[in-house]
Amino acid sequence: MLISKFIDYLKYEKSYSKHTLVAYEKDILNFRYFLFKLDKEVTLEQVSYTYIRAWIVSLVNKGVTSQSVNRMISALKSFYSFCEKIEAISHNPLTGHKSLKTAKHNVVPFSKKELLQIKDHFSNAKTYEEIRDYFMIELFYTTGIRRSELMTLRLTSINESNASIKVLGKRNKERIIPLLQTTLDLFVIYMVLRNEQITEETFLFVTKRGKPLYSSLVYKIIRKTFDIISTKEKRSPHVLRHTFATHLLDEGADLSAVKELLGHASLASTQIYTHTSLTHLKEVYKKAHPRNKKNR
Repeated sequence: MLISKFIDYLKYEKSYSKHTLVAYEKDILNFRYFLFKLDKEVTLEQVSYTYIRAWIVSLVNKGVTSQSVNRMISALKSFYSFCEKIEAISHNPLTGHKSLKTAKHNVVPFSKKELLQIKDHFSNAKTYEEIRDYFMIELFYTTGIRRSELMTLRLTSINESNASIKVLGKRNKERIIPLLQTTLDLFVIYMVLRNEQITEETFLFVTKRGKPLYSSLVYKIIRKTFDIISTKEKRSPHVLRHTFATHLLDEGADLSAVKELLGHASLASTQIYTHTSLTHLKEVYKKAHPRNKKNR
């Protein structure tokens, strides 16, 4: 009952995406099941940090990554913050909890050549799904939006008159991102085919049956498409977001401007994209510096 109230709260008060709501509910139910096996007498409201720590240990022992554990604990922390707010508990057992350290993995962006190859791949696209997939990739690459943000785009999100798109990001924060003319042209073609679909959905992207896109489908589309032209290990919407930021920085874009486009709360989040650009700068430096030329 308490879990249902929490999910309803997120749904109506916080406007979380359906994908996030399902993930949060699943994580909390998994913890409740663990708690039941550990001690049938203890309820969610009676939990101390000792029980949560035991859950974390069990997850790690099962091989669950630190990143996934942190996500689960984040859901649990939000749940207990809600319980504290409605006075179902007097103290959040996760107050003072520190997230597990996660290994840093450098994301290798797609090259400009690979993006041109994608454009060539879709040069003869005609069906609804082909144009939809191409438009989706173009939006990821030319706006840097997140997968969750793309899935929640509405028909009214794109403003053709001022060439921009309105995106609802984390913490329900809206931002406006400019659109290239080529992206708008593709949008017009896409809408002609989308209007032929039998659907009452107001989401911008829908399946061929007129239903809202689901997270795994978006990932599958990106991976399947880039499998054709790229041998990179990671081929995902996030890599396209990373590519967007890296290519802008490579071309001299201001870090603060890229921060705003990505919807980051601080520059620290944006700076993770600068390592690849630093590599590019080193190449430019080696080629351009007079003393290096003399040594050739």
